[in-house]
Amino acid sequence: MAKFKRAAVVLAFLICGTLYLPSALQAQADSDAVTHPGLLYGVRFGLLAHDLGGLWSNTRAEGGVDWNAEVVFNRPSFTLWGGQILPNLGASINSRSDTSKIYAGFVWEFQFDNGFFFNIGTGLTVHSGQLESKDANKKQLGSRVLFREPFEFGFAIDKQHRISIMFDHISNADLADPNEGLDTLGLRYGFQF
Repeated sequence: MAKFKRAAVVLAFLICGTLYLPSALQAQADSDAVTHPGLLYGVRFGLLAHDLGGLWSNTRAEGGVDWNAEVVFNRPSFTLWGGQILPNLGASINSRSDTSKIYAGFVWEFQFDNGFFFNIGTGLTVHSGQLESKDANKKQLGSRVLFREPFEFGFAIDKQHRISIMFDHISNADLADPNEGLDTLGLRYGFQF
């Protein structure tokens, strides 16, 4: 029953977002085109500790580091409560051939006059890891497509260069079994267009 309730909440959220998002994007399209010319908002590159234990997923099974690259796009985008919602697309490749992933979604970014910024996001990821495994050194992720929740905090060195700390969590939100989840944490460099 709990899995059904979670699935219903996720489905309701997606339906509401699908109904609201096109009108919000259309309303912002003209002003965003003037404020942010071009297709790309920025690119980000990082080195992330793979499958950290003791965070959201509460277990550690895999190892190595993840090489991360991400593109953040200007369009479609819109402003909400002082932050800007932007689409993103990225990949994290594991150095030990453990779980790697490609992902897409949205980040909600807030920039401050003192140079600091943070963003939160949501999206989906497709991974190369195990769905089920008896190997203690492999995560059991339960589904090939997972939800992704990133959090990033950093500082803009100037208008084009940024340094940040980024955390992301992937899991199936208990919609499949097993659901061990996987956390990464590390440093990223960003270049803004």
